[in-house]
Amino acid sequence: MNEVYAFIEAEKTTHPVAFLCQLLKVARSSFYAWQAAAKARAAREAADDALAHEITMLHIASKGTYGAPRIHAELRRLGKRVNRKRIERVMRERGIAGHTRRRRRGLTRQAKRAVPAADLIGRDFTAHAPGTKLVGDITYITTGEGWLYLASWLDLATREVVGYSMADHHRATLVVDALKMAAGRGRLKPGCITHSDRGSEYTSDELCREIRQLNLRQSMGRTGSCYDNAAAESFFAVLKEEIGTRFWPDRATARAEIFSFIETFYNRRRLRKHPEWGYLTPLEIRQRHEQGHVLAA
Repeated sequence: MNEVYAFIEAEKTTHPVAFLCQLLKVARSSFYAWQAAAKARAAREAADDALAHEITMLHIASKGTYGAPRIHAELRRLGKRVNRKRIERVMRERGIAGHTRRRRRGLTRQAKRAVPAADLIGRDFTAHAPGTKLVGDITYITTGEGWLYLASWLDLATREVVGYSMADHHRATLVVDALKMAAGRGRLKPGCITHSDRGSEYTSDELCREIRQLNLRQSMGRTGSCYDNAAAESFFAVLKEEIGTRFWPDRATARAEIFSFIETFYNRRRLRKHPEWGYLTPLEIRQRHEQGHVLAA
């Protein structure tokens, strides 16, 4: 109907409005109401254009990964009160969309004679404080030189990547080095649970020995059940979808970009919804916990 009214507006200098409305079978009162609302309509369109510009900047800053929920959260953090449905509409009208996650092929290969640890997590991927529950996993990255393997340990209280390691193999030393990094940052509490799948890297003597030396507790999910380690696998899904690259020319380039993604974006900039505190970065969630601990002390 807006197109009809716009046509009448354009032709009213050559033909009477009454004639045009009768010809196009619309009420004159409706046309005049549309005409009176033109200024308000133009103001709304200008406001939408301004909002679209802000959304585009935030979308680019997120490497093209943020959808409406996290764009809405970012705008609120900037002190801008905007209805989420309006953000969804503006993004939809301008073709701005976040990334969706793809399924990945797992690397889990259980050692034949290994004795797996008990499951101390039980699919409860929450923690009351940082340094009490970690989940770990391994994934592969495709490069022109062959696969680059990435092992990580994720803190369930903050979803911060506290330890990670990359190499051209996925032997036990890969996960041990990642755990040493997590422990070296001084954020693991005695008795901290280290949960993983039953892959040979995690049932290895090297990792079991390191866990004992660090005074941690080992935990493993069931064989063939991706849901028992879903939080660790979720991080890799986020990384592969949001890093913005599908193929690297060499391992060195891939290592540099993965390091940048984890340290400068995922841990410090990427928003996720905390059940109590709303949208925060992993670093901000850890700082909230630390402030609460200081106040309690």
